[in-house]
Formats: sequence, C-alpha cells, structure tokens
Amino acid sequence: MSTSTQEKTGPSATVDLAGLKRFLEERKLGDTGALRSENISFGHSNEVHLIHFDGNSWALRRPPRGPLLPTAHDMMREYRVLKALQETSVPVPRVFAVCDDPSYIGAPFYLMEYLRGDVVRADNKHFVQTPALRRQVSEQMVDVLVALQEVDWRAAGLEGFGRPDGYLERQLKRWTDQLERTLPHTRPLPVMEQVKEWLGARLPASPAPTIVHGDYKLDNVMFDPKTARAIAVLDWEMSTIGDPLADFGWMLTYWPDPADRASGGVIASMQAADGWLTRREMIDRYERRTGRAMRDFPFYQAFALFKLAIIMEGSYARFVLGQTDDPLFAASKERVPALADAAWSVCNAASSR
Repeated sequence: MSTSTQEKTGPSATVDLAGLKRFLEERKLGDTGALRSENISFGHSNEVHLIHFDGNSWALRRPPRGPLLPTAHDMMREYRVLKALQETSVPVPRVFAVCDDPSYIGAPFYLMEYLRGDVVRADNKHFVQTPALRRQVSEQMVDVLVALQEVDWRAAGLEGFGRPDGYLERQLKRWTDQLERTLPHTRPLPVMEQVKEWLGARLPASPAPTIVHGDYKLDNVMFDPKTARAIAVLDWEMSTIGDPLADFGWMLTYWPDPADRASGGVIASMQAADGWLTRREMIDRYERRTGRAMRDFPFYQAFALFKLAIIMEGSYARFVLGQTDDPLFAASKERVPALADAAWSVCNAASSR
C-alpha cells in the first residue's frame, strides 16, 4: 500500500459503499457515519481500495471484475495466510475483517492495515538509490523469505492449507490446465507445449515443505524508505504449502544478472546497478541461511517463465474478451510469446550442459 505507487482506477472499479456499510454495521466494526473510499491499485489484477471510517483507514482487497480462472484471486486464502502470520517474524499487514459473501459488494473481500512505504519497481523511481541501500534490500529479500520458510505452518494453523506432497507435479498440471482454459480465447502458443514437456521430464526432488508465497519478488515487498527495512510482504493470493525453492527460484528469475542471457531480459524487478547482489550471491546467502542447495535453478527459472506467461495470457484473454482496456494486458499479445521463447531458451541451455 505504497503512497508513492498509487495508480488511479476508472469509475467501474468503485466500491459499493452501501453494501460495505451494511457489512460493517452488521458486524459492529465501527461508526460508519463518515464512511468513504478512494480507488487505489497496486498491480493489474486484484483491486485495492482505501476505506476510511471510525477514524481509521484500511485497505480493502477484492478480486478484479469479470470471470476468473479457477482458484485465481482467492481472497479467503490470502486472508487465512495473513492471519496465520500475524504473530510471526514475517512482515505482513495487520488484518481487520473478512467477508466471503459476495452479496455485500459483489465479491469476497477483506480489510487490512493501510501501510505507508515504498515498493521497488523496475522504473527506478524509488528510494534505493545508493549501492549500500541496494545491498541491504537484496539481503532483506533473502532474509524475509527465509523467515517465512522457518514458520512452523502446522503450529500457525495452516494444516490443510495445501498438499505438500507432489507439489511441483501438481503445479505443472494446474498451470497447464489454466493455459488450456485460456487459449481458446486467445491464440495457439506451440512453444509453451515444448516447455511443458521439458518441465514434466525434469521435475526435481523437493526439500521439506514450507509456506510458499507463490509470487515472491521485489515489487511484492514494501519497505520503509527511511530505514530500508521490509515492512510488508504483499499479494498472497497464490500462497500454499509446498517446495520452498519454488519461491526462491521465482524471485531469482526476476533478478537481473550480468552473467545471465537465457531469459533475454524479458522480466526484471529492477534496473541493474552497483550494490544489487548478483544471483550467485543471493543463492549463496540463501544456502548459508537455510542449508538447502539450489542445484536445479534452470528448472525453477523455466517454470517461472512458463507460469508467468500463463498468468499474462489469462490477462490478455480478459482484454480480448472486452473485460478490461488495461494497456498492459493488451501488451501481453507480444510479451507472452517472448516469455515462452525465453523459457524454451532456458530449457535448451540446461539440456546442453
């Protein structure tokens, strides 16, 4: 919920204040006499709205408008994992209320603490402008993930939150199924079939299961710009229990590295500059902190590119179907094939070693 990265949304993205007022009053959550909302957005999928009432401000998070792919944008999963992490060392927003009944505002939603901080994005318009700050943020990205993976998920109340056995195999099937549901609305992507076959033939053995964020990367972590301390991990909609290396590999795929050419530079969390740890340094820090070896990075990198391409193709389908006019979704027409080619390049490079 960074004040420096807010993006105004259109009038179609307003909150049903009458329905929200009814929800708050029925649950006696505070005085709604001065209830008002502001439309804010921190991404191109789930909506975030700033809600003011009873002298406080909360961030309301709800799914996007229009038909959704199965399991996508699951507000109840997000709320459950955030609730489980409230008393741990993992920085997460404080949660206030949850509603799984769409009759109030047209969709499930939850209210969480509104935090003021900064998110590092690839446009370089952020606080991380010195080598020392870039190194500190790099280290925090590893250390926060390690803290998440150290949480005893059973003791935290997340038994049954996911099925850790066979995690990678199920993930591959899940995202392949998502792609098959999407392609009838868009176009053929034959390279994705090649990547899928390569991944299926090279599934590595997973370490002991941990909480998996599912989209852990630099722009999903909020920092205090004065201290460069991580204050919140955001966007938990794809969280589960599974292979910890999946989160680490996903983050590293977005981490530009001077020695890396396989991904073709199609995705990056930030601009390369002095101070950012190299990918090898990130791996070394992670391995020292966890005792896990990151031997199968090409698999996790190829899978990350494959998964991202499928997510973006789903967004492109929404654009094709007229459910959004977001120019970023329109750009997926070219970006998805580029991601597929990058994934296949990773596969080929790994196979030639």
